[in-house]
Amino acid sequence: MSIQGSRKEGKEYINIIPTDAAGFNRLLPILKEYITNKEENVPKKTMGPFTTDISVYKNQPSSGLRITWIGHSSLLIEVDGKRLLTDPVWSDRVSFSQSIGPKRFFKPSLKLIDLPPLDAIILSHDHYDHLDKNTIKFFAGKNIPVICSLGVGQYPVKWGIAKNLVTELDWRQSTMVGDLKITATPARHFSGRGMFNRNQTLWSSWVIKGPQHNIFFGADSGPSPSFKDIGDTYGPFDLTMLEIGAYGRYWPDIHMGPYHAADAHLALKGKIMMPIHWGTFNLAPHAWYAPPQNLVANAVEKSIQLFMPEPGKPTEVNGAYNSNWWVKYLS
Repeated sequence: MSIQGSRKEGKEYINIIPTDAAGFNRLLPILKEYITNKEENVPKKTMGPFTTDISVYKNQPSSGLRITWIGHSSLLIEVDGKRLLTDPVWSDRVSFSQSIGPKRFFKPSLKLIDLPPLDAIILSHDHYDHLDKNTIKFFAGKNIPVICSLGVGQYPVKWGIAKNLVTELDWRQSTMVGDLKITATPARHFSGRGMFNRNQTLWSSWVIKGPQHNIFFGADSGPSPSFKDIGDTYGPFDLTMLEIGAYGRYWPDIHMGPYHAADAHLALKGKIMMPIHWGTFNLAPHAWYAPPQNLVANAVEKSIQLFMPEPGKPTEVNGAYNSNWWVKYLS
């Protein structure tokens, strides 16, 4: 199957295969699971503080590829001379209100004002843990291009980003940031920031191809045949950044978890895998440490090289690297 553009039914975007997005029909069993759950969803030990040595950004990475993991899906990617920021979330909570909702396990390692100059921001979809109003408002007036999925551009524009700086892409469509080619590709997920706008904006994964490196930012997705199609069309990839957290038995179609993520990495023809979307917020009933622990074991079985830097530490991608940073926070 080749990569296709997105499809709609009425006003709603749909996935390429039937997908249960854990709607109202799942609400009662999900609530019951949360109430009866006994897993360590939130670390018992206080995490951090993590810090970033911003002097590192004065020099380009010698390898041409350096990643700073802010947490969850927020990544500062330095690739082939350009700097990209993905799904930036600096707020304490990922919710419609900063008074309720999932709270960060640790503070971001650097302040927004201390970020190095950016060439673009990528917004994968409109969920609160990927699209943060307070963070986006910080970038208003700073002349930084924003690249996002179809329909998502309304939010940064409403929050002060100049409309001419916002580029919306459908699956298969590309835009250039200098000599980086950024392409939106399919993901198996859903969208919406409220009860009445579900799936009215698109969700995407992203191929980032430069003169030297070809990398993949998966954002949010459940298991999908699209990974093989993306690997066949755009791969192989020097680095895949794939979500391993926030999975649950009542929503297996929209989040992968560590085992399916490892399979996705192989389907993408990835050389090194970086797990993201874990260890930052309590968004699922599993123990906070389960995703990395399970992935590390599974990666050995599948001969996958992992890249797991400490939050906030700018780290060059020169091969497999596991900092094991989370181990000291186990209870």
